[in-house]
Amino acid sequence: MHPRNSAAAFSGVLLVLASCSAPEPTGQEVNETAPMERGAANVAYIWGGVALEATANDTENNKPRPTVNSRMLALPMVAQFDAWSRYDSLAVPVFLKAERRPVAEHTEANKEEAISYAMARALTSVYPADSQLFADQLTALGYDPGYTDLDPTTPAGLGNLAAHTVIEARHHDGSNMFGDHPDADTLYGDYTHYVPVNQATRMNDIDRWQPKYFEEETTGRRFAPGCLSPHWQHVAPLFLDSAAQFRPPAPPVMGDPRLEAEVREVVAMQAGLTNEEKALVEFMRDGPRSVQQAGHWLIFARDVSLRDDHTLDDDVKMYFVVASTAMDCFIACWDAKMHYDNSRPYQQVHHLLGEEDITGWGGPGVGMIAMKGKDWRPYSPANFLCPPFPAYPSGHSTVSGGCGKALELFTGSDHYGASVTLLPGWLTEPGITQDSVTLRFPTFTETAEMAGRSRVLGGYHIQTDNVEGLRLGRRVGELVHARCMDHIEGRAGAPREPLAATY
Repeated sequence: MHPRNSAAAFSGVLLVLASCSAPEPTGQEVNETAPMERGAANVAYIWGGVALEATANDTENNKPRPTVNSRMLALPMVAQFDAWSRYDSLAVPVFLKAERRPVAEHTEANKEEAISYAMARALTSVYPADSQLFADQLTALGYDPGYTDLDPTTPAGLGNLAAHTVIEARHHDGSNMFGDHPDADTLYGDYTHYVPVNQATRMNDIDRWQPKYFEEETTGRRFAPGCLSPHWQHVAPLFLDSAAQFRPPAPPVMGDPRLEAEVREVVAMQAGLTNEEKALVEFMRDGPRSVQQAGHWLIFARDVSLRDDHTLDDDVKMYFVVASTAMDCFIACWDAKMHYDNSRPYQQVHHLLGEEDITGWGGPGVGMIAMKGKDWRPYSPANFLCPPFPAYPSGHSTVSGGCGKALELFTGSDHYGASVTLLPGWLTEPGITQDSVTLRFPTFTETAEMAGRSRVLGGYHIQTDNVEGLRLGRRVGELVHARCMDHIEGRAGAPREPLAATY
């Protein structure tokens, strides 16, 4: 029996779940000699925690890069699924071409070993700085981290092969993972040569995105981050037909009464922020050591694993669906963001309400005060005033809409039932209160809508960004879930060929 007390398991913010009865096992029954581990003890759950730990480390080392992290989480989950599929009687892998193993080998022990090597190798490829973390987890589970053979007749070799196949198949997917594009020699570097229409010090077009000055917490140095991954719309989706498949309609622009009404709504919402709303903004922003939106929804999925007492089979399938949805949501979202290159409320409020007297947040230790519109700022720390990329549609809304829909469809119910208790202002204006608040997430749909609303409350988005993001995400989630289920239930065609280089 392998140890199940991984020190690397991701702790994060604990979400408390209402109790409910566990479902019947959904995996294919085989002649097992050992009981299936469930909930936090199942090996897929353990590796999910390791993946989230590495994502938090990546944020700490490289600053937030939600697009990139969604891919970093999705590819290992695909590799895990592909390795597991060879020990299932129905499932069809996405990329792996190895033969299905004989039914007698469809044991829990073989699945555990195969997915462990698949996750360790794929995670090492996308998070090389944490290679020791993954090797240590293999050791903790009783496996040899030095075993690198690609022999598909052994569980370890099959896992290694699955990871190798997935990473190689996606080498030329447009992400520029290896920095080998002739027009960008940095890892995940932009090769589109995107240059914003506006500069941080000069506004040329109010309807286009403008870089904004942030302030370093320790030194006070001002800096204006460039656009995050402006090439991401060129990344090949996992399951969408194209990045633009569900592109939303154009957002409102200056001169449209709807835009002015929505900008005023953002200002009014900030002026009336309650402590519960502040806690929601901060929870969904996900603070230091963030796992980004893809990771946040994998945490929510892990709540479901505990709630429903999942087996390894259940978690492999669920993480495959959720991580794939998040990755394709980001690609679809960036297609629209870069197509419309739309401005954020930080610009819009200053332009529309510049000399108008308003109430807004004056910063930590100041609170809500009277000010001119030109002095308004989002409810956010000075070192991250607003996301450094175009606004429309909201990434939080898109990914939350998609992953919420995917979890609803995968579990067969919209029920979620989680809650979290937080101290309002801990991230943005510490010390405003000693009274904690409890946020409740009754359904996946409401959780997604709370995530989207938090971005309007925080001053990062107008409602159109949120509403269209949720709509886009849900369309992506429905399609990705359906196509993942084709692989899970054996209806998919042959495994795919590697993506060809376009340069």
